This record gives sequence, structure tokens and C-alpha cells, in this order.
Amino acid sequence: MDVPTYPFQRRRYWLDAPPPGRRGTATDDWLYRVAWRPVREPAHPPALAGTWLLFTPSGAVENDAMSAVADGLKGAGADVVVAAAGEAGPPGSQVAGVVSLLALADAGDPLPATAAMPGALARAGIAAPLWVLTRQAVTTGTADAPPDPRQARLWGLGRVAALEHPERWGGLVDLPGQADQAAVARLAAVLAGAAGQEDQLAVRPAGLAARRLTRAPAAAAAGTWRPGEGTVLVTGGTGALGAHVARWLARHGAAHLLLLSRRGDGAPGAADLAEELRGLGAAVTVAACDAGDRDALARTLADVPEDRPLTAVFHTAGVLDDGALDDLTPERFAAVARPKSDAALHLHELTAGLDLSAFVLFSSFAGAVGNVGQANYAAANAFLDALAERRRAEGLPATSLAWGAWAEAGLATGEVGERLRQRGVAPMDPQRAVAAMHTALDEDETAVGVAAIEWGTFAQALRAVRPAPLLDELPEAAPAADDGAPGQGLAERLAGHDAEERQEIVSGLVRGHVAAVLRHAAPDSVDGGRAFRDLGFDSLTAVDLRNRLGAATGLRLPTTLAFDHPTIDDLTAHLLAELAPADTGPAEGAAELRRLLDRIPFTRLKESGLYEALRNLAEEPAPERAAEPAGTAQERELEDEEIDGMSVADLVQLVLSDDGDGTDGPNHTNGSNHTNGSNHTNGTDDTDDTDDTDDTAYGKTGDQQ
Repeated sequence: MDVPTYPFQRRRYWLDAPPPGRRGTATDDWLYRVAWRPVREPAHPPALAGTWLLFTPSGAVENDAMSAVADGLKGAGADVVVAAAGEAGPPGSQVAGVVSLLALADAGDPLPATAAMPGALARAGIAAPLWVLTRQAVTTGTADAPPDPRQARLWGLGRVAALEHPERWGGLVDLPGQADQAAVARLAAVLAGAAGQEDQLAVRPAGLAARRLTRAPAAAAAGTWRPGEGTVLVTGGTGALGAHVARWLARHGAAHLLLLSRRGDGAPGAADLAEELRGLGAAVTVAACDAGDRDALARTLADVPEDRPLTAVFHTAGVLDDGALDDLTPERFAAVARPKSDAALHLHELTAGLDLSAFVLFSSFAGAVGNVGQANYAAANAFLDALAERRRAEGLPATSLAWGAWAEAGLATGEVGERLRQRGVAPMDPQRAVAAMHTALDEDETAVGVAAIEWGTFAQALRAVRPAPLLDELPEAAPAADDGAPGQGLAERLAGHDAEERQEIVSGLVRGHVAAVLRHAAPDSVDGGRAFRDLGFDSLTAVDLRNRLGAATGLRLPTTLAFDHPTIDDLTAHLLAELAPADTGPAEGAAELRRLLDRIPFTRLKESGLYEALRNLAEEPAPERAAEPAGTAQERELEDEEIDGMSVADLVQLVLSDDGDGTDGPNHTNGSNHTNGSNHTNGTDDTDDTDDTDDTAYGKTGDQQ
């Protein structure tokens, strides 16, 4: 029912309930799988042209795989330049494409350098698409070798890079273990555009395959899974998700629950949870153990009672340390990987010889489709999905569950949960989520996504940033029939208004999206003259604003948009110049410039350098001309002497005054330098120990010359 507003206030503050599932209490509408579809290859693949920049760790071709790629691209017509990651390479205007070979190296971790690459390319002025190559990172079918989980991490990171840097992202291409001449020829065709808008591709001996997300409706259960009489281990066992799993296990007959957390029975709520579980009939041991420490985990497993051997593993632990790609350091990748992917690998290795009935990994939908600001988290979860597939290939039990958002639990709460909700990811009721897990176990799934998605909203947000062939087989995600090009309606709307009205329309658009990003109650509550950093923007919210405005305007906007144009007024002026370039005479142009400059406080005018530029222009000697009327030179000298005391409007009038032919004012130069640094703290460990925090600093600098 609709709840009324508070007395005398016309704003609603009531929380909206999560939308119900489409089939009552059923959960099969939450289940998704990844499928691979063949891509038609042209009979005559297009040739590569121009300079292609290949990044390697050392700046040299290091092994046979790198050599095969470099030689193959040369054979396809490319002028290949090899450079070390972080080097600028050729001038940006000369680069037709960029290919990362970091994952083909024999040693080293390619994640941090790959994360830094889009930003480095932007700073070097290289707008060419970036393609990231991997080797055996994914499995497209039974003929493939098992995936390499370390290589798979690049796919999680790449899906986030596509959202944060859509203007310079090409895609992900996975090569087979041995890249022969035919495989490299297919790679060259992909880089030349033969695969169209596909950006997640695998090159295989049989041809090209493209990644798709499909529904996984519940089928006839392969069996009915039960915990059994042994010990069931739950990592993050005292956290929010671990507690829900433990209760479900106890209700379904688990004889002994071993709950791991970094503080053991000293974790908040651990004692109460253990008592509750014992009341449900299970014996409970709460152990202090960091599963990311292999030796500590081995000692804990050695203490499992012989009469109740380990029979199942549920790995729910994880932490967040969100940040834009440019801000992610090796330490921040490691901090997220330790409790998630490192711990999963330790569990896999230490239990490989045991007779387990289930090995359940709690992954994330962010690893499957990407989420802005979570490249390190997506990489760690892509590792889990690949590990599950590898275990299956080795004949071991494994089920990886790529979760969406849990209501009132897990990492997708608070600000993170609100961002997901705005993208169409609804919070799932924990009881139904656990029921979906039971379904996946009964059906013996290997890797399945479990998420409540409003696909119309989700797909629109994704396609506003870049094409999304990943969603092509989901009917609910199909674009509406009346959807035009992004920004088309806005351009048509602006065309029917004069300059002042266009400014009001675009300003309102910018103000509305700023308010939405900052979660303000109304656009009018945002001060248009304050810098975005003072309003609370950081590197993540800046990317969010860029994506929203890109969707609304249809423009290709840089990640540094909010820092290059640091107020609503500045950003409005920039978008207007892109959307509706002025086609006016000198008088109207002068009036428009005067009106815009009058909005800028005089102190900011001086700080930006614009004041000095205008003054210098006013002091330039006039070109030779016919004799001036008497008194003109004296008046100009007087203006020069008194320029410091002039108002902004008078200053503009001076600069736009007659330059000798009676029609045009002088050109002006604007040089500005803006730096934004903001601190952001993210301490989240809802699936392990809720008191563990992580302090994260965000800083962003944008320079405009």
C-alpha cells in the first residue's frame, strides 16, 4: 500500500520493499549460466592497418606465444611496435590499436599493470581500443582444456574496465594453449573488426566463440543433497552469509559444523550463533583461522575429528576494497584476493584427497558481468568460477554460485547495495537465496549465477555505456522497439530552443544526475557553483556520473569528466559546446560569453588563468589600421590602467570590443589546472569478520590545457 508523506512535507522517506519474483516463491528465475556461441567468420577477413602497440612486461617479445602474436599481426598488415607496460610508445595519433600480452608472460602478476593500462593510455593521448589477451582462461565446451583460474582473473577485471573506460576498451580474447598460425589469423581478424561488436571472445581450433548469459531454469534434480554425518566447514562462518548457510545446514541435518573466522568465537555474535545452531541439533566448533594462510588452514583441518571427517566445504568469506582502476595497487588486489581466491585455492589443494560431497564457492555476479569500481573483487570471483570448472574437469565436486545482492546481508548492502539497486539488481530474500543454493546442489551445477535482476533497467544502463552482446539471449534485456540512439531525444529537444533555454535544459540534466549519484532528495538541493569534490565526489562517483551523462547525451565522455569540469556550471558549458555548438553572430556570441563568465566568481576567474589571458589580450597591440578618431589611444591607455578595477561584464566588453574591422573580437585562450583529491574509507567484511576494516584513499587529478 502507498504510505503517506510526513505532515507538511511532500517527500517520501519510506523504504520501498524489494520487488517480488515473477513466480511467487520459486527461485528458478534467479538462475543463470554462461554459454558460448559460434561466431560467423568472414570468407575474406579484413586486413589490419596502421600501428599496433603490443605491451609486454619487459618491452620485448619474451616467449613463443608472444612471438606468434607479434608475427601474426605483422603478417596481417599491422606495423607492430612492442613496448613495456607503462611506456608511452608511439604518439597517440599514430596508434590504431593496443594489445596487452601481459597474461602471456611466463611469470609475474598481470593484474595491476592491466588495471593501470587504460588510464596510462588516456594520459598518453592514445584513444585506440585496448584488447587484452589471455591463454586458456575460459572453457567453451568439453573439447577445451580446463581453465586456468589465474588467467580467468583478467576476464573479471576486463568486464569492469569495459564499464569504466568504454571509450578505449576493445575487449577480451582468449587463446588456446598452443596458438598456431590459424589461431593467430583469427585473432588478427577479430582485431580488424571481423567479429563486429563482440568483446568477449575465445579463439579455438573450431573457430571463434562469443560469450553469452543465458537462463538456467530448474530441471529434474540429479539428486537430493544432504550434509551427512561428517563435518561441514563454513569459511566466514560467523559473518552474515555464513550464518545463513550454517542455519540452513543445521536444519537439514548437519552433524557437525566447523565455522571459521579470523577471530573465532571472539567475533561479534559468534556465541549466540553457536547456541542457536546447537539448538537446531548440530554440534558446533567455532575456530579462529585465516583461510588465506595456508599453514593455518592446514592445522585447522588436521584438528577435524576422525569420527566426523570433513564431508563438505562452503566458502563464503570475502571483503571489498572498491576503487577505480587507476587507484588499484598490487596491495589492494592482494587484500581482496587473500580471503576470496587465495583461500579457495588453499581449500582446493588441502581437501583434494578427501571424499567430499560438496565444495561450494560463493562468487559474485560482479565477476560475471562487471561492476564499476570492483575490478579487484571481480577478478577474485572470476578465479572462483574457473576453479570450480577446473575441479569438475579433475573429477572433484564443485559448485560456484555467482551471487547478486542479498537483502540485509553480505557485501552488497549500504552504498554498494544502493548503486546495485539503481542498476536494476534487486536484493534477494536470504531464505529464497539459500533455497536457490539448495537447487544448484540438487542439480549438481558447476557454475551458476543467482541474482534478482530487473533486466530492462540493467540492460539499459549497460548499453548506455557500450554495446552488450553478452545479454543478447535474454529476451527481457532486449532494447525497446522505440529506443533511438543515445542522446538523440536530447539533441532534438535542444534544437528547438535558444541559447539561454538550452543552457537551462542541460544544466537541469546535469544537476539531476549529480543529485542521483550523491543520493540527494532533489536536484534543487545541489549547489551548482560548488566543486564536485566539495560535494562529496570521489573517483567511483565520478565514473558513475560520466556513465549517466554519456547515456543521456550520447557523447563519448572521458573518465576524468568531473575533474576536468569541476562544477555543474562548468560541466554544463562543456556539454553544451559538444551538444549544440553555437551558430550565432558576434553580438549573440558576446552576450552568451558574457552571461557565462558572469556566473564565475572573480576569484575563480583569476585562479583558472582566464583573467590573465583576457588581460593579456586586452594589452596586445592593435593591428595597423586607418587613423583612429581623436581620443581613442588615450581611452585605451586609460582602460589599461584601470583594468584591475573593472567588473567581469566590463572586462568581457573590453575583450570583445572592435578589433579593427568592426566585426570580430579577439580570440582568447583558457588554461586551467584542476586537482581533486578525496578520501574514501571502505571497511566491509560482512561475509567474514564484520569488525575488520580497510582504509582506502582515493585521489584523482585532471589536467586541462
